[in-house]
Amino acid sequence: MRIPLGLAGVISAFAISGALAAPPEPVSITPALIEAAKKEGVVAYYTAVDVKVAEKVAQAFKEKFPGIEVQVERTGAERLFQRIGQELESGINNADVINTSDASHALYWKRKGWLAPVLPDEVAKKFDKAYYDAEDGTYAVWRATLSPIGYNTTLVKPEAAPKSFADLLDPRWKGKIVKAHPGYSGTVLTATHQIARDLGWDYLDKLGKQEVMQVQSATDPSKKIVSGERAIAADGTEYNLILAKRSGAPIEIVYAAEGTPFVPGPSAVLAKAPHPNAARLFYIWSFSLEGQQLMHDVGGLRSVHPDVKELEGVKSLSEIKLMKDDADDAEKHAEDLKARYAKAFGT
Repeated sequence: MRIPLGLAGVISAFAISGALAAPPEPVSITPALIEAAKKEGVVAYYTAVDVKVAEKVAQAFKEKFPGIEVQVERTGAERLFQRIGQELESGINNADVINTSDASHALYWKRKGWLAPVLPDEVAKKFDKAYYDAEDGTYAVWRATLSPIGYNTTLVKPEAAPKSFADLLDPRWKGKIVKAHPGYSGTVLTATHQIARDLGWDYLDKLGKQEVMQVQSATDPSKKIVSGERAIAADGTEYNLILAKRSGAPIEIVYAAEGTPFVPGPSAVLAKAPHPNAARLFYIWSFSLEGQQLMHDVGGLRSVHPDVKELEGVKSLSEIKLMKDDADDAEKHAEDLKARYAKAFGT
């Protein structure tokens, strides 16, 4: 799957000031690393990706490297961010590998000195420098998703379905929309930042008056429209919509005319990981073509690995108008964004 070169600017905040300097020495999987990882026997994986996807990835890793367990700890990205901070500030080192859907988290963790410099060979060879920390090799985009509109085709006819974010303000959709919360979900925080920047807070204030069902995780809106509790999902994750549609649910995806939020999800190895070798093995493998293709195939997530082959029926990113992510700006305004959102939606 080749991401258009123009997308390098989508997460340009990842290419921080020293990105043109020589990157750290890339690392690969070796027999010695595998043996050391097996002696540790476990890797603790903290992630914001859907738990079913995380567990499938974990199972594939365990089958590839027998004798190493993967402990999956899944929660929303903003809660994950809080948990990591609380644990590390208290000197508690439980996590080995972390994955978030809020790219600004990686910038913060790096500044705190909490991340280990681990640059997988595959990332150095194949990834555009916009998608990893080319200065120190402390994080890379393991997965990406979009935050589109979705609808239930038994409740909304295709010809009547919204085609844009502006269409969600139509009075006929009042009380029929579900939306996730940026105070819990990193995907939705990122998406809300992009929408507020591009469409203005006036739009979100008006959407807040549409009697929107508020859920926590970005994985929840798709579940609500699949069940028929709501007709339209104003946000959430593209990959959950893809998986629901693939399973036969009456779901369609809408890539809004104004642009669809693009959400990169970086991973990293913690500097004080309790199982450093198992952590490195899992991390390096997850960025291999095998690991990236698996993530896309079982999860419907987007990969920035250029050789990943897209699932049949999945719309190419080159065909979708995308909003641009700015992790640095999102980090600066995160708390204000959450407060303004809470006021607009009464949460």
